[in-house]
Amino acid sequence: MQYPHYTIRTMTRPEVDNAIDWAAAEGWNPGLNDAECFHAADPNGFFLGLLGDEPIATISAVKYGDTFGFLGCYIVKPEQRGKGYGIALWNAALAYLEGRTIGLDGVVERQGNYQQSGFALAHRNIRYQGTGSRECPTGLACVELSTLPFDWIEAYDRAFFPAERGTFLRCWINQPHSVALGILRKGTLAGYGLLRTCRSGFKIGPLFADSPNVAERLFLALQAHAPEAAPVFLDIPEVNPAALDLVRRHGMVPVFATARMYLGESPALPINRLFGVTSFELG
Repeated sequence: MQYPHYTIRTMTRPEVDNAIDWAAAEGWNPGLNDAECFHAADPNGFFLGLLGDEPIATISAVKYGDTFGFLGCYIVKPEQRGKGYGIALWNAALAYLEGRTIGLDGVVERQGNYQQSGFALAHRNIRYQGTGSRECPTGLACVELSTLPFDWIEAYDRAFFPAERGTFLRCWINQPHSVALGILRKGTLAGYGLLRTCRSGFKIGPLFADSPNVAERLFLALQAHAPEAAPVFLDIPEVNPAALDLVRRHGMVPVFATARMYLGESPALPINRLFGVTSFELG
């Protein structure tokens, strides 16, 4: 079907900022510096649908390495929904990622739409909300990631993601208004996490750890960098029982859920060591 006066093109860098503003308006609560790191991951992977000169739809289709991609930021202006503009943009994003395994975190109620494009459910990710503490328990022995060689961090992160993402990761762990911490055991990294400032409160993500004990130590140390009573969010894979124990033990409550789905073979990730998703938008 043709849509007169509707065009699709790659976003400029300032337009990625606008897409993040749209995400905020949808209630997705992005981080203050998400646009910079998202764009760094794949400058060609952000697409804009325009009706004439008016932007009406966005989507990200970020390439990682040679074999993986991730979809996100899929938004159509409310008054333009149901007219075919969104699916045209969706198909353009799929074409950009053709030949790769593709992941997404979609609204649970829209799983059926994604299944029509061949995506299959892997598990749910659930956003939990708690509060900052400003009191860091003693004896946690965390180190700032900035004091460690980047190749240590990149090598550790590689187990938790289906493809290399060094460019994104370097930006993510060094972004302003954030705290990035790790824990060492016998001179090697045993876990790391990041707390970033968002439009509302703070998000912890990722939170990767070799054991529940390491995950909890990192969680408490990061939580302590948020102001007391400020909202703190952690997005966990529902299929990790230890992550569920962590959020429940610290009084966090579920506020939102996504369907993690893949087109192609679902990657074999160490879910039992994955206590916090990096980002619903980029995986």
